[in-house]
Amino acid sequence: MNAVNQGAPAKPMHGKVLYIEDEPVHLELIEVMLAGSPGITLIKTTTGREGVRLAQTELPDVILLDLHLPDISGLEVVRSLSEQIAKRQFRVVLLTGDSFSIDIVKAMSLGAAEYWIKPITLERLESGLARVLQAR
Repeated sequence: MNAVNQGAPAKPMHGKVLYIEDEPVHLELIEVMLAGSPGITLIKTTTGREGVRLAQTELPDVILLDLHLPDISGLEVVRSLSEQIAKRQFRVVLLTGDSFSIDIVKAMSLGAAEYWIKPITLERLESGLARVLQAR
């Protein structure tokens, strides 16, 4: 990963991001990458059920969602939040090591906005997050 700043996004990003991820390395990586964006508030959890609860109580602008969680799948998280997703209360971005799976297709059909293949680079995170926040 090239951590050298390739130029900041045109406008500073602002918003609340919920990251649902059970792998500590991935959690830390996203946290470090977002540290350079003071307008972003990051909320983290390691389980799908807690992620659903936090999404409903914190109402983040964006949810970054790992598809493979220890308690319920990312697809189940999307199903649980599908009503709020349909009302555009927040946008969901799937993060997965899978290049393509039926779960991605199902989650996208339930309203997930995008999916990004891990590992996520700083450039991908910044450009993708800016786009998703702007679309909201």
